[in-house]
Amino acid sequence: MRVDLEDLLFTRGSFCLRGSGTFDEGVHLVSGPVGSGKSTLALLLAELIRPESGAVRRYGISSALLLLQFPEYHITSPTVSEEIRSWGLEPAPLLIQARLAGRGDDDPFHLSRGELKGLLLACMVMRNPDLLLLDEPFSSLDCIARHTACSMIEGRSKGVTI
Repeated sequence: MRVDLEDLLFTRGSFCLRGSGTFDEGVHLVSGPVGSGKSTLALLLAELIRPESGAVRRYGISSALLLLQFPEYHITSPTVSEEIRSWGLEPAPLLIQARLAGRGDDDPFHLSRGELKGLLLACMVMRNPDLLLLDEPFSSLDCIARHTACSMIEGRSKGVTI
């Protein structure tokens, strides 16, 4: 599994993202200052936006998921358990993994942003996509939740994680 960026060019106003590179199987970290194009790169890799020129080429990747910076954008269900079921997953073990045991009947919008992000990360990791894109995965997480998130990411058995 691999993702290649070939002479990629994307502009928005005065902003320009340009480059080439490869993401092989494994975990990759992209860092940079605010406004440097990290979220735009994630959207390009997820094929949610298209470059003006160049190409994003995926090899051996049939499924991709993107955890957006603001997890509220993902929510589609009225309870935490129903949200988990909407991912095709069984709520009980996932509630434990996400440190939300006993919260299955709660409205997802009553969770903190960190709890919501942990829930969605657990759902995405359990779906085991070939390409997992995480935009600001540790923001809004306390120390324990960050450790849990790192363990979930490191525990992926295959694929490309960015």
